[in-house]
Amino acid sequence: MEISARTPYTYRMTDDSSQAPPPATASVPWAKTALWVGIVFILVAGGVSVLKSCVDAPGKAIDKAGAALEKVLAAFNRGSVTTSFISYATTLSNSLHLQFATLNQMEIFTRKEETSTGFGYIPLPDVVVEARAPVEYTYYLDLNEKWRFVLQDHTVGVFPPAIKFNKPAVDASAITYEVKKGYFKTADAQEKLKQSITSLVRGRAKENIPLVREVGRKQTADFVERWLIKSFADGKDYHVKVYFPDETPPSETPLTVPPLK
Repeated sequence: MEISARTPYTYRMTDDSSQAPPPATASVPWAKTALWVGIVFILVAGGVSVLKSCVDAPGKAIDKAGAALEKVLAAFNRGSVTTSFISYATTLSNSLHLQFATLNQMEIFTRKEETSTGFGYIPLPDVVVEARAPVEYTYYLDLNEKWRFVLQDHTVGVFPPAIKFNKPAVDASAITYEVKKGYFKTADAQEKLKQSITSLVRGRAKENIPLVREVGRKQTADFVERWLIKSFADGKDYHVKVYFPDETPPSETPLTVPPLK
């Protein structure tokens, strides 16, 4: 048959092993090496990270526990109580003043002037003028001044500096004047009263200190108690008593005031 002559075994080309492509399963040696190196690196890095976390965790936990277990007595023994309190108060109030009271009052100021002899020997009537003004007084304790803390048993005695006040704020637009007595030279007397308002309100601010003393005592005690609770693990177990400079602890209290250095 001519079929065999025309078709000289066409499958000979596929049977030539020298011409066949490499098997699909063959791999390049350097690729395998790079793959295993990457896997080993990832495993080592992960292990180091886990090991570091395990090592650091106990240290952080111990530090945190140590801070939480700080005692009030230990702080007094180290002498760091005052420094810690001032830092806490300054940070919280964002100023060097521990403001504890604001007093708003309608103040009445009176000025009396005795006039000299008028026409001839006829005496002129006295002049009395009155001013009414709304005034705001703000009272505070200075954190820059001397503070003392005394610990005996479970009582913390606080000895702050003297109570001070800001410059009284007078609402000038609401001041009213009235002549209570007299007819002559009333304008002059009223002008003098107006010029003396500043000094008069400062004097009144000082007179009002006894009115805010107990408010200041309570506010200061509450503030110190919050500081103790926040700063010391056993802070809630202590009571706070506040004594201003012109006061002395009562005889029944165990507190003694240390001398100023």
